[in-house]
Amino acid sequence: MKDEEDGRKPAGTELAARTKCFARRIIRLYVALPQETVPQVLGRQLLRAGTSIGANYREANRGRSKAEFIAKMGDCLKEADETLYWLELLMEERLLPPNRMTALLDEADQLVAIFVSISKRARGD
Repeated sequence: MKDEEDGRKPAGTELAARTKCFARRIIRLYVALPQETVPQVLGRQLLRAGTSIGANYREANRGRSKAEFIAKMGDCLKEADETLYWLELLMEERLLPPNRMTALLDEADQLVAIFVSISKRARGD
């Protein structure tokens, strides 16, 4: 592959690593949640959505067609936006200290923006 020959990472590698790192941060946040009903219910939703972003991104990059790629990018966007929603709820309910949430909220917001941009470009918007 040309990118590997000149020392650059193949396309998508940086975002794949970023979404995986984000998933690991979501896992650590979930583990830190209080063992009470509300934080655990919200946390499970967050865990599911936040860890599926990277998995969907991986699938998108292995898509067999442009339509499949676009559909999987839509899944990435949906899960990133849902993750943002659960993070906002956890923060607004003060279930964890705000300083623990700020960076994750920012990263989720950035991922939403990235997937919006990728989806628009792929569709030709």
